[in-house]
Amino acid sequence: MAKQELTYNKAFAELEKIVSLIENEEIEIDNLAQQVKRAAELLTFCKEKLYSSEAEINKIMKEIGEKE
Repeated sequence: MAKQELTYNKAFAELEKIVSLIENEEIEIDNLAQQVKRAAELLTFCKEKLYSSEAEINKIMKEIGEKE
């Protein structure tokens, strides 16, 4: 089975689920550190996606402005 590519929406949904589990104290202490580590990975992924999207949008807007 092929591994699915992580998208921003999938990462954000997984992050929301982890946060909810932590807030509701539904994570066993044995898994807490692992879940916090995963949440940090997801946060980094989401930030990188947002920054790269912003850079690409700014580039496109600059190109559009130069053509006018």
